[in-house]
Amino acid sequence: MPSWYQGKIRYQQQDPTGKFKTINEAYLIDAVSYTDAEARLYKEVAANTPDFTVTAISRMRLADLFHFEEGGETWFKCKVVYITEDDKGREKRIVNQMLVNAENVKQAYERIELSLRTMLIPFETTDVNTTKILDIYPYVEEERIPGNLKPLSEVIGQEE
Repeated sequence: MPSWYQGKIRYQQQDPTGKFKTINEAYLIDAVSYTDAEARLYKEVAANTPDFTVTAISRMRLADLFHFEEGGETWFKCKVVYITEDDKGREKRIVNQMLVNAENVKQAYERIELSLRTMLIPFETTDVNTTKILDIYPYVEEERIPGNLKPLSEVIGQEE
Protein backbone atom coordinates (compact mmCIF):
# COMPACT_ATOMS: atom_id res chain seq x y z
CA MET A 1 0.00 0.00 0.00
CA PRO A 2 1.51 3.35 -1.00
CA SER A 3 2.40 6.01 1.53
CA TRP A 4 1.57 9.37 0.01
CA TYR A 5 3.27 12.63 0.93
CA GLN A 6 2.32 16.09 -0.26
CA GLY A 7 5.34 18.24 -1.01
CA LYS A 8 5.13 21.99 -1.50
CA ILE A 9 7.77 24.07 -3.25
CA ARG A 10 8.35 27.79 -3.77
CA TYR A 11 10.40 29.63 -6.36
CA GLN A 12 10.73 33.02 -8.04
CA GLN A 13 9.72 33.56 -11.68
CA GLN A 14 10.10 36.69 -13.75
CA ASP A 15 6.97 37.86 -15.55
CA PRO A 16 7.00 39.63 -18.96
CA THR A 17 7.15 43.08 -17.30
CA GLY A 18 10.38 42.15 -15.50
CA LYS A 19 8.90 41.81 -12.01
CA PHE A 20 9.61 38.72 -9.95
CA LYS A 21 6.62 36.70 -8.83
CA THR A 22 6.61 34.00 -6.13
CA ILE A 23 5.19 30.69 -7.36
CA ASN A 24 3.90 28.01 -4.96
CA GLU A 25 3.29 24.47 -6.24
CA ALA A 26 2.18 21.19 -4.66
CA TYR A 27 3.05 17.63 -5.69
CA LEU A 28 2.07 14.18 -4.42
CA ILE A 29 4.87 11.64 -3.91
CA ASP A 30 4.72 7.95 -3.04
CA ALA A 31 7.60 7.46 -0.60
CA VAL A 32 8.63 5.43 2.45
CA SER A 33 9.50 8.40 4.69
CA TYR A 34 9.61 12.19 4.83
CA THR A 35 13.29 12.08 3.86
CA ASP A 36 12.59 9.84 0.88
CA ALA A 37 9.70 12.11 -0.17
CA GLU A 38 11.96 15.17 -0.04
CA ALA A 39 14.73 13.43 -2.02
CA ARG A 40 12.29 12.23 -4.69
CA LEU A 41 10.71 15.68 -4.88
CA TYR A 42 14.11 17.26 -5.54
CA LYS A 43 14.88 14.58 -8.14
CA GLU A 44 11.57 14.90 -10.01
CA VAL A 45 11.09 18.67 -9.92
CA ALA A 46 14.70 19.87 -10.33
CA ALA A 47 14.77 19.15 -14.08
CA ASN A 48 11.91 21.57 -14.85
CA THR A 49 12.03 24.14 -12.08
CA PRO A 50 14.89 26.56 -11.45
CA ASP A 51 16.20 27.30 -7.97
CA PHE A 52 13.30 26.18 -5.79
CA THR A 53 13.00 25.41 -2.09
CA VAL A 54 10.85 22.77 -0.44
CA THR A 55 8.57 24.60 1.98
CA ALA A 56 6.58 21.68 3.42
CA ILE A 57 6.17 17.94 3.31
CA SER A 58 3.15 16.38 4.97
CA ARG A 59 1.62 12.92 5.05
CA MET A 60 -1.59 12.57 3.05
CA ARG A 61 -3.82 9.69 4.05
CA LEU A 62 -5.49 8.31 0.96
CA ALA A 63 -7.49 5.12 0.61
CA ASP A 64 -7.06 5.13 -3.16
CA LEU A 65 -5.94 7.18 -6.14
CA PHE A 66 -7.65 6.98 -9.53
CA HIS A 67 -5.75 8.28 -12.55
CA PHE A 68 -7.56 8.56 -15.87
CA GLU A 69 -5.36 9.03 -18.94
CA GLU A 70 -8.06 10.67 -21.04
CA GLY A 71 -8.15 14.19 -19.72
CA GLY A 72 -8.30 15.98 -16.46
CA GLU A 73 -5.38 18.12 -15.34
CA THR A 74 -7.02 18.97 -12.01
CA TRP A 75 -6.86 16.62 -9.03
CA PHE A 76 -9.92 16.35 -6.81
CA LYS A 77 -10.01 15.02 -3.25
CA CYS A 78 -13.18 13.01 -2.66
CA LYS A 79 -14.62 11.94 0.67
CA VAL A 80 -16.36 8.56 0.41
CA VAL A 81 -18.44 7.19 3.30
CA TYR A 82 -19.72 3.66 3.69
CA ILE A 83 -21.29 1.75 6.55
CA THR A 84 -20.21 -1.71 7.67
CA GLU A 85 -21.12 -3.90 10.62
CA ASP A 86 -18.66 -4.99 13.26
CA ASP A 87 -18.58 -8.52 14.73
CA LYS A 88 -21.33 -7.60 17.24
CA GLY A 89 -23.72 -6.37 14.56
CA ARG A 90 -23.30 -2.67 15.26
CA GLU A 91 -23.06 -0.27 12.35
CA LYS A 92 -19.69 1.36 11.83
CA ARG A 93 -19.19 4.38 9.60
CA ILE A 94 -15.99 4.30 7.50
CA VAL A 95 -14.68 7.52 5.93
CA ASN A 96 -12.07 7.35 3.15
CA GLN A 97 -10.27 10.06 1.21
CA MET A 98 -9.56 9.41 -2.47
CA LEU A 99 -7.97 11.39 -5.29
CA VAL A 100 -9.15 11.47 -8.90
CA ASN A 101 -8.15 13.60 -11.87
CA ALA A 102 -10.89 15.26 -13.92
CA GLU A 103 -11.88 18.38 -15.85
CA ASN A 104 -14.52 19.52 -13.32
CA VAL A 105 -16.33 18.53 -10.12
CA LYS A 106 -19.11 16.70 -11.95
CA GLN A 107 -16.64 14.56 -13.90
CA ALA A 108 -14.66 13.83 -10.70
CA TYR A 109 -17.85 12.64 -8.99
CA GLU A 110 -18.75 10.45 -11.97
CA ARG A 111 -15.26 8.95 -12.10
CA ILE A 112 -15.32 8.06 -8.39
CA GLU A 113 -18.73 6.44 -8.84
CA LEU A 114 -17.43 4.53 -11.89
CA SER A 115 -14.27 3.38 -10.08
CA LEU A 116 -16.16 2.15 -7.01
CA ARG A 117 -19.16 0.58 -8.73
CA THR A 118 -17.89 -2.95 -8.03
CA MET A 119 -17.98 -2.45 -4.24
CA LEU A 120 -20.43 -4.82 -2.60
CA ILE A 121 -21.46 -2.42 0.14
CA PRO A 122 -23.31 0.84 -0.53
CA PHE A 123 -21.26 4.03 -0.35
CA GLU A 124 -21.86 7.75 -0.61
CA THR A 125 -19.54 10.43 -2.02
CA THR A 126 -20.11 13.32 0.37
CA ASP A 127 -17.40 15.84 -0.68
CA VAL A 128 -15.52 16.63 -3.87
CA ASN A 129 -12.90 19.37 -3.47
CA THR A 130 -10.30 20.81 -5.82
CA THR A 131 -6.67 20.37 -4.72
CA LYS A 132 -3.60 22.37 -5.67
CA ILE A 133 -1.68 19.22 -6.62
CA LEU A 134 0.00 19.66 -10.01
CA ASP A 135 1.45 16.20 -10.50
CA ILE A 136 1.67 12.76 -8.92
CA TYR A 137 4.91 10.78 -8.63
CA PRO A 138 4.18 7.12 -7.86
CA TYR A 139 6.97 4.82 -6.74
CA VAL A 140 8.74 3.12 -9.65
CA GLU A 141 11.22 0.41 -8.75
CA GLU A 142 14.52 0.84 -10.55
CA GLU A 143 16.27 -2.32 -11.61
CA ARG A 144 19.92 -1.85 -10.69
CA ILE A 145 22.74 -4.31 -10.21
CA PRO A 146 25.27 -3.14 -7.61
CA GLY A 147 28.86 -2.74 -8.86
CA ASN A 148 30.21 -5.67 -6.84
CA LEU A 149 27.70 -8.17 -8.34
CA LYS A 150 27.57 -9.79 -11.77
CA PRO A 151 24.55 -11.11 -13.67
CA LEU A 152 23.97 -14.83 -13.16
CA SER A 153 24.46 -15.55 -16.88
CA GLU A 154 28.06 -14.22 -16.70
CA VAL A 155 28.89 -16.28 -13.60
CA ILE A 156 27.58 -19.52 -15.16
CA GLY A 157 29.54 -18.80 -18.38
CA GLN A 158 32.82 -18.40 -16.40
CA GLU A 159 32.37 -21.71 -14.50
CA GLU A 160 32.15 -23.81 -17.70
